[in-house]
Amino acid sequence: MSALGDNVRDKRLAAGLTQETLAHAAGLAPSTVAKLEQGGSVRIETLHKLARALHLKTSALMASSTPEALGSREPSPVGLVELRNALTPPVGLADGLRPEAAETPDLASLRQVVRGGSSSYDALRFDPVAAHLPQVVRDAASAVTHFDNGPEFTTALSIRSEALLLTGRYLTAVRQFDLAYHALSGAIRDARAVDDTDTAATAIGIMSWLMTRQGRFDDAERLAIETADRIEPRISQATPARLSSWGWLALHAAAAAVRNNRAKEAAAVRRMAASAASALGGQSGEITRYGRFDATVVAMKDLEDELIRDGGDPYRVIEESTSKAPLSDFSMRAAGVPETDNEWNRHRLTTASAYVMVGDHDSAVDRLVSIEFSNADWLRHQRPAQDVVRTVVQGRKRKLTRDMRRLSNLMTADA
Repeated sequence: MSALGDNVRDKRLAAGLTQETLAHAAGLAPSTVAKLEQGGSVRIETLHKLARALHLKTSALMASSTPEALGSREPSPVGLVELRNALTPPVGLADGLRPEAAETPDLASLRQVVRGGSSSYDALRFDPVAAHLPQVVRDAASAVTHFDNGPEFTTALSIRSEALLLTGRYLTAVRQFDLAYHALSGAIRDARAVDDTDTAATAIGIMSWLMTRQGRFDDAERLAIETADRIEPRISQATPARLSSWGWLALHAAAAAVRNNRAKEAAAVRRMAASAASALGGQSGEITRYGRFDATVVAMKDLEDELIRDGGDPYRVIEESTSKAPLSDFSMRAAGVPETDNEWNRHRLTTASAYVMVGDHDSAVDRLVSIEFSNADWLRHQRPAQDVVRTVVQGRKRKLTRDMRRLSNLMTADA
C-alpha cells in the first residue's frame, strides 16, 4: 500500500465511510477507491472529488510516495535537450563552463528577439518558440556575463528575466514543470534585481499556475495572494500592466483555491480580478507584454472554475458559451479576438468538457475541431482536450467519425 492510499483510507475511516459510500458520494466507481487504497495511482481530479466528498481540502489527501514507474512506451522529451542544456549548464569546481559572448552583445536586438518570441508564444506558435529558445537563453546568459556592471549589465539582466519568463511559460504549457520552475525562478530573481515588479509578478503568477497543475494547491494560492497583496495598486493611478499583473494573480489564486475545495476563498479573490478588469475598462490586457487580461477573461475563468466547484453546473457553461451568448465563438469573433488567442481557446476546452459532462459528445468534438485548425500544436498538449477525446472514444458504440479519429491521433502523438 502507498502513503497516498494509506492517507485516503485513514481519512475515509475517520469519516465513518466504507469504500462504497465514499465512492458514491464522490461520483466514482468503488473500484477506483479500492485501487487507490491498495497503492494504485489516480489523477488529481479524482483526489479532488474524494476530498470534496470527505469535506476536506484536496491537499489534505496528498502524501509523498514512490512514483509509478514509467512505461516502456513513455516518450522521452528528447526535443528539450538543447533547451535543457541552455538552462542547466554543467556545474564543476571551477567557473567558466558557460562560454562568454565572442563579441559585444547587441542588447537592443536581443530584447527584440525575446519579445518576438513572446509574440509567437501568444499566437500559440510553439514550433518557432521551441526552435529559438535555446539560443535566446544562451545569448541572454552570455550578455549578463559580458557586462558585469553598469547600465548595460542592468539591461542584460532585464532581458534575461524576459527570456527566462518566456521559457517558463512555454515549458509550463508543454507540461515540463520542473524545468519550467527552474526558468521561472531565474526570471523572478533577475526581475527583482532590476526592480521590474511587473515582470516578476507575471513570472510569479505563472509559477502559481504551475504549482496548481502539480497539485500544490496551498503553495499556489499562498504565493499568488501574498504577491497580489504586495503589488496591490491604487486603482485610479495604476498602469494597465500593473492592473493586469494584479488581476492575473487573483485568477491564479482562485484557480488553486477552487481545486482545493475552498470555494468561498476562490470567490473572494475572483472579485479582486473583476475589480482589476473593471478598472481597465475598455483597455485590454493585450497592451501589456504578457497576454490578455480583461472582463471577458475573468468571466471565462469563472466558467472554468464552475466545472470544478461543488455543485457546478455544466449547462450554465454551455448556455453562456454558445450561439450569440457573451462568451460564444460568435461574440469573440465580433470583438476581433484572434483564433489563436490563448484564453479563448482555453475557454473552448472548458465548453467541450461541459458537453462531455452532459453526454453530448458530438458537440464536444465540434469544440475541439474549432480549436484544431489554427492551434493543433497547442491543443495536443492540453490535458482537458486529452480527457475529452479519451471519454468520447471510450464511450463511442458506433464507428468513430473522421474528426474523432484525427483528434485521437493528435492527442496520442509523441510530444
